[in-house]
Amino acid sequence: MALMRLLILPLRAPMLLVLFATAVVMGNHWTLLHEHVHDTRGVSIHLFWTVELLQSVVVVVICSLPDLFVRRVSLLMASSRVLSLVVILLLVITLGIYLALRLHLFADILIISSAVLLARLDLTRIGVVPPAVLTVCFLLCVLLSGICIGHLLPDPRTAWFAIGIR
Repeated sequence: MALMRLLILPLRAPMLLVLFATAVVMGNHWTLLHEHVHDTRGVSIHLFWTVELLQSVVVVVICSLPDLFVRRVSLLMASSRVLSLVVILLLVITLGIYLALRLHLFADILIISSAVLLARLDLTRIGVVPPAVLTVCFLLCVLLSGICIGHLLPDPRTAWFAIGIR
């Protein structure tokens, strides 16, 4: 019965599917970007992927533990998980949009953190609130599996379905 509840979880919390789709797109985007970064800046491919995956892990850890970080800031927000998640989501989006528009560096972090926070908010909405470490592990599995699948996808500019687009 527990396996059935786990399998139906993406239907009850559709933002998990959005997180997975975002991870697939980001994995494919990073696959295309690492060739460009390697050619123009001389950054090794291993260093590029290490930095991108480390950035993803840090974003998931920070976004999955908002009540621990927010408790120090405000007791009001820490009293309600939903309120703390919504406030963190709004802060991430507004600060992220500002930084992305000004610096053009944090767009990937903004996209991943928004998807993680929306998935976490959706899990809280349906009443699935596992311990923090389990939540981090689960969301990391969803995110990293999506990134791996996105990395394995072919280049959309050279795929068989894009031949007539050029």
